[in-house]
Amino acid sequence: MSAKAKPQASGVDTLSFEAALKELEGIVARLEQGQVELEDSIALYERGQALKAHCESKLKAAESRLEKIVQGNGGPAGADPLELG
Repeated sequence: MSAKAKPQASGVDTLSFEAALKELEGIVARLEQGQVELEDSIALYERGQALKAHCESKLKAAESRLEKIVQGNGGPAGADPLELG
């Protein structure tokens, strides 16, 4: 795609979950309004995909940490997986 989209995708890895989610919500709102030009829509969509992947990664890492805490504190070995959704 365009070079314009690449700088926007950078920096996602440094965002907190909350910051990434807030930005993703803003992107969704802009795209839903339908007032964005095609090229900008594509760039926003690409940024949104990067933010979504980042949020999913953060959630999986948090789930893994919580499961380790529960199991490490004498929790049941067959404990049900934590549901975050």
